[in-house]
Amino acid sequence: MFSQRVKNIDISGIRKMFEGAGPDAINLGLGQPDFDTPLHIKKAAVEAIDKGFTGYTANLGIPELREALSKKFDMDNHFSVSRDEVIVTSGASEALHLALQALVDTGDEVLVPDPGFVSYSPLTKMAGAKVVGVPLGEKLTLTPDAVNECITPKTRAIIINSPSNPTGTVQTKDEIKGLAQIADDNDITIISDEVYEHFIYEGEHISPAQFTDNVITINAVSKTYAMTGWRIGYAAARKDYIEQMLKVHQYIQACACSIAQKAALAAIEGPQECVSEMRESFRARRDILMEGFRSMGIKCVKPQGAFYAFPEMDDEDAPAKLLKNGVIVTPGSAFGENGKGHIRISYSTSEVNLRKAMGIMNKVLR
Repeated sequence: MFSQRVKNIDISGIRKMFEGAGPDAINLGLGQPDFDTPLHIKKAAVEAIDKGFTGYTANLGIPELREALSKKFDMDNHFSVSRDEVIVTSGASEALHLALQALVDTGDEVLVPDPGFVSYSPLTKMAGAKVVGVPLGEKLTLTPDAVNECITPKTRAIIINSPSNPTGTVQTKDEIKGLAQIADDNDITIISDEVYEHFIYEGEHISPAQFTDNVITINAVSKTYAMTGWRIGYAAARKDYIEQMLKVHQYIQACACSIAQKAALAAIEGPQECVSEMRESFRARRDILMEGFRSMGIKCVKPQGAFYAFPEMDDEDAPAKLLKNGVIVTPGSAFGENGKGHIRISYSTSEVNLRKAMGIMNKVLR
């Protein structure tokens, strides 16, 4: 009755944890900033509505936003793309879908970090390709050696995510350079998910596109500007990549929301103090978590970025016990086979909630 491609995937492990949670539960499961979208961005959307900017836009996105993104990549990420090498999408999720649909055929292989974000494997399967999980190294990063061991003649793409969801770790420059070299040596494409690039507390953000043009760089305004519900993502790549992604985009989406594109333009071109303020708030919350883990004797690789921690913990027993006591976390197994024995905690909630949750965790798990 239903297609095999749908039966081969499951509901997101993140969403499953919401079922059974009480209305007052502390949500450490959802990766969503608890900040409001900055006022100047909301005003841009209202202005767009007032001026009647409510119709279809160019399939690639409005030219002024793509021009602003071209400048952003040059300034922030140190690689050059023209506005015609940028496509605006309905969130980074659509950009990931377009990239995989454009790149792989049935029987091809895609290397994904294991543990890695919950969308990577289902999107790969829906594109007809085989998921090859690459175990993360001791520091929970994707190492060139581990990737090399997984390369076969069927490998078409490698997905990189730095800073990482679910681990919060940041790839080093040497690791990124090594992965870029692998892509060039094997004529495969890197899909680089960089949605947390502005939330780094130690280390630096390095885009693979600095070292190779065999890469599709994916990003969004969702996390950076607390705009998860606005659904604006974007991708940058060589024009031949964009042309193929555009074909898929035209038929499943036509264009991203016109009003949200104007808001995204205000976000990219406007003041960036809001980003700095969020980053420092997330840093303080990260430190609260790490101190709590130390006091409880829980092992956790210190997250250098994003707003997630991935402590070692029984990922079947602990989430269930915490849920019964009003704290939502995500089992590590939701992020891949190698996520077992961990839980993911999102610290995109208030310090008050975090301290309360850590107190419950200390009581319940001890």
